[in-house]
Amino acid sequence: MMDLYLAEDTICAISTPGGTGGIAVIRVSGPEAVSIVDSLWKGAPLSSAKSHTAHLGEIIDKERSDEPLDQCVATVFRRPNSYTGEDIVEISVHGSRWIQRETIALLIRSGCRMAQPGEYTRRAVMNGRMDLSQAEGVADVIASSSRAAHRIAMSQMKGSISKKLSTLREQLIQLSALLELELDFSEEDVEFADRNRLLQIATDIHNELQRLHNSFQGGNAIKEGIPVAIIGATNAGKSSLLNTLLDDERAIVSDIHGTTRDTIEETLEIGDYLFRFIDTAGLRDTSDPIEQIGISRSRKAISRSVIALLLIDATTVPDDSLDMTALRNHLPEELLSDTEISPSIIVVLNKVDLLDSSSKTKQAINTDKISIENVIPISAKHGTGISDLKHELTKIAKNKDTTDQNDIIITNLRQAEALGQAIESIRPLINGLNNGLESFLIAEHLRETISHLSTITGTIPSTEILNTIFSQFCVGK
Repeated sequence: MMDLYLAEDTICAISTPGGTGGIAVIRVSGPEAVSIVDSLWKGAPLSSAKSHTAHLGEIIDKERSDEPLDQCVATVFRRPNSYTGEDIVEISVHGSRWIQRETIALLIRSGCRMAQPGEYTRRAVMNGRMDLSQAEGVADVIASSSRAAHRIAMSQMKGSISKKLSTLREQLIQLSALLELELDFSEEDVEFADRNRLLQIATDIHNELQRLHNSFQGGNAIKEGIPVAIIGATNAGKSSLLNTLLDDERAIVSDIHGTTRDTIEETLEIGDYLFRFIDTAGLRDTSDPIEQIGISRSRKAISRSVIALLLIDATTVPDDSLDMTALRNHLPEELLSDTEISPSIIVVLNKVDLLDSSSKTKQAINTDKISIENVIPISAKHGTGISDLKHELTKIAKNKDTTDQNDIIITNLRQAEALGQAIESIRPLINGLNNGLESFLIAEHLRETISHLSTITGTIPSTEILNTIFSQFCVGK
């Protein structure tokens, strides 16, 4: 990634996925975008084309041949009303790899250079078309793998975080200005900023920053996939359940105890949500050092899970133990003793197909009289009850997803860390106001808080942050 933004450059890149397709879009952006494409264009002159208009024509390499390279559509976007804030021409060519390569080569010979990863969006930020949080929203929209994640990313791309932080930042700047004015007239012992009002505003801003920061855990789970730990004793059918959910033989299934010795993670979209299922090693006492490592990793997976599927072999449950108290005895010690680990627990009775027809458990299942909350009878082997399990998973996910169309949710680690830093800088400000802290120290805490908020939107630009963010983009965006 370049350290300096070269506004005089005109860049080009393929903006559609690699490979052969029906159509490929080649994006050209910069001061010479229209004139370069026009020099290769046979059709109505693009130099006189209005913004946001599409034109049918041909791309011709006039230096080599008068034969057209391709018949295509050129769409013109005039600055500043384009994605980058510069003149843009998007050339829609046929998806032949050869045509794509030749068109790019022709553009480069005509004065373009290849765009770097994320350079189009970086130029959009530099030209004021969006801020950094919106740019990260663009990346999240492209990467979104569920309806819920897409909803949050679209909100961020449209500026929900920017608007909220802009409002908070403006309040802090106004207060900072009054305090700075006090410092300029310090010898006259005047007070321009009402301390009670300052304390109230600072407290309100702290509470809002804390809410935004707290939203990261749930927001990140929606973005990356809600972690679901599949836990239980050895041979309860955990790997079989994972394979059945994925409709793929992802995990090894065996009657031998301790077959699964490490955690296996796979994602699956169910309804509006992406779930990240973690098949754990069976929790038991063992002297096998390799299995012990797997069990240790399983316990870590449990601690990170939002939902835990407690898988119980139904054939091992006594008929007189079909109640939640007895079933919860199958829970690992971590979930019973650690108050900080509080995933939602779904008890899954597996292997119900092997139950004797005369057993009370079987009769309860057949008559739909299992009234215990969050207990799902299934047969992972035959797929029985899997739809009920998926329904329960989406119900829990929806209950935990407290967002709606108007909520502002943080899904980005960089933004969450900056919010945490802003919170840490505003807390001593509040304490100072309560304890009569001198104006110059209050002003310093204000400046720090404003600076941390500014890094989220890029109001205070940082080359290092810009390089880190846009290096993760694809070349054509």
